[in-house]
Amino acid sequence: MIVDVQYSAAHNDWPTLRDAILRDEADGTYGTTWVLDHFDGTTFTGGDRDVLEAFTFMGALAAVTSTIGLGSLVANVANRHPELLSLAAASVQEISGGRLTLGLGAGAAPETPWSREHKERGIPLQPRLEDRHAAVVHQIEVVRHRAPSIPMIVGVNSEALARIAGTYADGVNIRLSSPHSARYLVAAREAAQAAGRQSFDCSGWCGPDDHASIDKAHELGLDRLIVSKLFRL
Repeated sequence: MIVDVQYSAAHNDWPTLRDAILRDEADGTYGTTWVLDHFDGTTFTGGDRDVLEAFTFMGALAAVTSTIGLGSLVANVANRHPELLSLAAASVQEISGGRLTLGLGAGAAPETPWSREHKERGIPLQPRLEDRHAAVVHQIEVVRHRAPSIPMIVGVNSEALARIAGTYADGVNIRLSSPHSARYLVAAREAAQAAGRQSFDCSGWCGPDDHASIDKAHELGLDRLIVSKLFRL
C-alpha cells in the first residue's frame, strides 16, 4: 500500500510547506502530496489563515519538485467553472510533467455548517444532492475532453457518489473513520467492474495518529493511504 501525505495550508505558510514537501521527495517518504481546496482555513481545519488556492499551490509545487505526485483532495465542484477547473488541472499537469491526480468532490448543501465559507463569499451551492452529483460527472467529462491523460478520483460520502466514482472516474477516496466507508468502497468497486475498468485506485484518508483507521486501510485492501497532517509543522 502506497502512503501519501496532506499538509495544511491553513496552518503553514508557503516556505514551510515547500520545504517539508521537498524533504519528503528527497527521502522518498510519500508517493503523492495532496492539497486542500477551501477558502477559509478556520472553517474546517481550525487553522489561522486563508489557505493557498489549490491549483496555484500545486503549480508552485510542480515547479520546485520533480518526482513526487501532486493531487487535490478534493477540488469542490462549486468553486470553479468546469472549463476553468479543466484548464487549471491541465496547467498543473503540464508544469509537473504528468504528476497530477485530480481529486473531485461534490461539496456541501446550502444551510449546512460546511457551506459557511461559500455563503460568506456569495458562491451559490446546488440545493439538490442529485444536481451536485451531476456536477461531478460534468466536471469529469470536461477534464477528459481537455486533458485525457489526467487521472481523476472522487472523494465520496455516500453510496450514490461512490457508484459515480466507479462509473466515471479512475479511483475513489473514502474517509476511513466513517462507519460506512466499507460500503462506499464496495459500491465504487462494483461500479468500476461493471464499467469494465481494468484498474481503479482505491484510497482512504485519516489523521496521522488514527491507528484504527490505518488498520482498516489494510483490511480493506486499499491501494493507498493518505495521512492528513492538518496542523502546524
